[in-house]
Formats: sequence, structure tokens, C-alpha cells
Amino acid sequence: MTRHIIDLSVTLEDQLPVDPPGLGPNITYSDHAEGAADFERIFGMPADKLPGGHGAAVERLDLTTHNGTHMDAPWHYHPTMNGGERAITIDEIPLDWCMGPGVKLDFRQKPDGHVVTAAEVEAELDRIGHTLRPGDIVLVNTSAGARYGQPDYLGKGCGMGREATLWLAERGMRLCGTDAWSWDAPLMSQMARIKETGDHALFWEGHKAGADCVYCHMEKLANLDQLPGTGFDVMAFPVKVARGSAGWCRPVAIMGDA
Repeated sequence: MTRHIIDLSVTLEDQLPVDPPGLGPNITYSDHAEGAADFERIFGMPADKLPGGHGAAVERLDLTTHNGTHMDAPWHYHPTMNGGERAITIDEIPLDWCMGPGVKLDFRQKPDGHVVTAAEVEAELDRIGHTLRPGDIVLVNTSAGARYGQPDYLGKGCGMGREATLWLAERGMRLCGTDAWSWDAPLMSQMARIKETGDHALFWEGHKAGADCVYCHMEKLANLDQLPGTGFDVMAFPVKVARGSAGWCRPVAIMGDA
């Protein structure tokens, strides 16, 4: 079998409704003519002496570390992790967490807003015939992946609850990810459940599990529908943002032999 690489990232764009209002990125594009003018202004290189009068095309981005496909560090969830240790930031993530055997949990049939339990994770692992091992990278395929870029994306998909997150971390998982906007269920569904029950602990419960364990997760993954349950490796290295709560990454799944 030859090696096949599947890109698990989305393209960073500023024209798609994939973040709440006010939280999306802005990209300013400068073309080659502007680049030539910059070379002349900054370095004294006459624009008309450049081949074709063309300088460098560049882009300026105004965004958060949580736009596009990214990896959240424990610092994002809570100031402490693992029951009291200082939570590590994205530039402190051990790189050996970021590559390993992949495991896909297929929860595309779960309704929007559903909170996945540990029992449901166990049942899915039984279905694909896999026993979770330390170092496995767990990817959660929800119905949100098929709606990326569409107006209803933010409200689509199920989420991972506190119980399921702790269950995975207790078995040695250090990195996981989802194709939804959040590791948790959509925020609007969380608030609806809180309104019904009065239980504010239901808010961001999957993220907040990180206060009592050690794990990172990726959000806004892509192409998880192309993956089998097992039999592939994942590589996903985050950009080192000093003291950052997250870093952009371009995860890939590697199928077959090298």
C-alpha cells in the first residue's frame, strides 16, 4: 500500500460564517504592485527596476488563535490542570503528543446539541474493534463537518461532555479533535440545557474537564468522513504562540505505508 495523506484542516478565510459575530478573522491582501511600492519605500529599490514592476504579494491577518483549524492548550480551559498544576500553554505542548495512531469516533448520527457520554465512547470503540491506548489521537466526526461554511455550522453537531473527556484522558489520550466549532456541544444548546435545569456546571463542561486532567483538543477539523475507524496515523503540530491559549495547526492523517 502506498502512503496517502489526508488534509484534516480547513482553509483560513474571512468571508465564511464559521465563528460567532465579532470573533472571525480579517485578511487584508496586498498585491505585487503594492509590494513593489513597499520595496521602494523601505529599501530604496525602484519599482520600475523590478521584473515586470512586481514586488512581493503579502497578507496581513487580524485574528485570534482560535480561528481556523487550531489546537487548544490546557491554559485555554482553566488556569490550572490535573487538579491544581499550572496549566501549560501552547508553546509548552510536548511534540510527542502531536503525532500518533489515529482513532475516529463516528457520531454523525447524534442529534445537534447532544452531549456524548463515556458509555457512548465505549460503545463506539467496541463497534470499530479498538481498545484505546496511551498516545492514541482521538478524532470525533460529527454532523458539523458537512456544514462547515454554511450559516447553520455553529449550531451543528454533538459535543463531548465532561465524563467522556475525563474517560479518554484517564486512558492516556493527550490529543483529540472535532470537526465542530467546539469540543463541547454548540453553545446555544448548552445554554438551553442550563435554562431548563438551572445547572450552570453544564456550560463548557468538556473544556472544563481539563482542570482535572491533562489534554489538548483541536477544533474545526475537516475531512473526517474520509477516515476509517483506525489504521491511520495523525500528525498535528501547533504554531508556538508565546504563552498562548491555542495555536493554529495543519493536521494530517497518513494512510498506508511510508
